Amino acid sequence: AWAVWNIITFALMGVDKLMAKVDGIRISEATLLATAFIMGGVGSLLGSKVFHHKTLKKKFKVGLPLAIVVNVVVVGVVVYFKYFYKG
Repeated sequence: AWAVWNIITFALMGVDKLMAKVDGIRISEATLLATAFIMGGVGSLLGSKVFHHKTLKKKFKVGLPLAIVVNVVVVGVVVYFKYFYKG
């Protein structure tokens, strides 16, 4: 499920870049960042790099790597409570 979600977030970056080029209906920055923070940080960051999209915007320069950190912390907490917590 995680891999599929990251493929979707990767694709969202590509779609928004395409829509920017053809003056189409855009995906909001809030949506792009939210999908990154909801366990899609890797796909969003890779999509940003591959499609050269939002790479100069500070909120994405900071936000996408931060989303990955948050994603890793969430996974770490889940793994801890599933496999190591004895409370």
